[in-house]
Order: sequence, then structure tokens, then C-alpha cells
Amino acid sequence: MLKIVNASKKYKNNYVLKNINLEINKGEVVSIIGKSGCGKSTLLKCINRLETIDDGNIYFDNIDITEMNILDLRQKVGIVFQEYNLFEHLTVLQNLTIGLIKIKKYSEICAKKESMKILKKIGLEDKINSYPDELSGGQKQRVAIARTLVMKPKLILLDEPTSALDKEMKKEVINLIIRMVKDDMTLLIVSHEEEFVNKISDKIIHIQRGKAILQDNIKKKEIE
Repeated sequence: MLKIVNASKKYKNNYVLKNINLEINKGEVVSIIGKSGCGKSTLLKCINRLETIDDGNIYFDNIDITEMNILDLRQKVGIVFQEYNLFEHLTVLQNLTIGLIKIKKYSEICAKKESMKILKKIGLEDKINSYPDELSGGQKQRVAIARTLVMKPKLILLDEPTSALDKEMKKEVINLIIRMVKDDMTLLIVSHEEEFVNKISDKIIHIQRGKAILQDNIKKKEIE
């Protein structure tokens, strides 16, 4: 599904990522860990073409991502940002329906129907008319994940999904991600939560000084 070959990214003369190699197959959960500023989030942005690598190649479904229509790529590879990036002037429901209507050309009725399915699944159906500033941090992150889920991407990138949350809010988001794992979704997660990623990941990539220095093929623990 996703293959990264000798990918490097630098700012001025400093390499943020150097000769990264990674392969993710359908249904796998891969986590990237490392210190702040080591290039983890930059790698996700390069996969989604929010940033451009300087050397190497990134392939999605055997096609170099630079040869793909960028909207097509972003429909297939969804990304959930650490900062939520919700539309503050739209309700929770509208945050989900807008992509379906604008990009997938759904009718408003169909978009609402699909969005409500997702919101019910994550337990936020009672918040459909709320605005982002009326939500807790955990609720905002769940809406951000739901907005990606409703587009039905093949691969979901999660950038530090729990980093800005307190213990209870983290639990909400972690439980949602565990449900996504149980549904055999393909995930690439950047996280500091090592205990959590050890529990759910098929592979763990350690990035240090821009290099992937270790790849653990670990047996995913049984998720309760």
C-alpha cells in the first residue's frame, strides 16, 4: 500500500529525515516514535504532500505520489492533525459533511446520513449542533478523526493524537483508535505513548536524528 524508499528531507543544509525506508501493508498498524523535533510529523506531511521530500520516493498503491492528483491522494490518505484543525465556524455535523459534499459530491441528505453513522459510532451524536469551541479537547480530537473516517481513506495518518490531552481525554481518543484497529484499518501513528503503541502496533519505527534506526516487528498484544 505505502512504500517509502530512501526518503530525505532537509531545511537549508540540515537533514530532518535521512534515507527513510518504510513499507506499510493493508490492515497494518505502524507507529513512529522519537523525541520532539526528530522528523516524525514531517514524515507524515511528506506522505500527504503537505511537504516535499528532497531525495527518494514515496509510493502509494505502486504509484509515486508526485504523479498522483493531490486531491485523489488526500482522499486515499487521510491525516488527523495534533491541533485538530476543525472549522470553527461550522457545527460538528457540518465539519463532517463538508468534505463529502465538496469533494465527493454527495447530496446534503446522503452526506448527513453518512456523517451521522460515524458520529453515533464514536458517541458524539448528541453534539451534532455544537461548535468546536463548545467541545472538550478529547471531543475535538474525536471529531477530527471522525471527519477523516467519513471520507473512507485507505490509509489514515495520526499525528500525536493524544499529546495535547489530559488523562481522561486521552482515554477517549485511545479507545477510539483501538476500535479503528479492531476494524482492520490501516494506520500510521506518530505518538509519544509507547505503552499504547506497543499494544496496538504491528511495527514500531524509532526515528533519531532524522534516521529510522530500528524497526521492531512485534506481535500485537490482544486488545481487550
